[in-house]
Amino acid sequence: MVPTVLRIGPYRFFFYSNENGEPAHIHIQRDQALAKFWLSPVVLASSVKFSAKELRELKKHVEHHEAQFLEAWNEYFKG
Repeated sequence: MVPTVLRIGPYRFFFYSNENGEPAHIHIQRDQALAKFWLSPVVLASSVKFSAKELRELKKHVEHHEAQFLEAWNEYFKG
């Protein structure tokens, strides 16, 4: 299962249902590009096929929606 938390334009913000052993984070996908940001604090963990400029914009989105992502993470994994 891949819970989608938010969509902004071409971007899908989600996490994988089997990642509860990791610190809270969010994945972002656009076409074949994929990034992962740790939450609290927001830090880029990994990226494939996103430009540096796009990653800066994505980080702003993650920072803006950090509380929403953390809430979704905690609700899903901690019930």
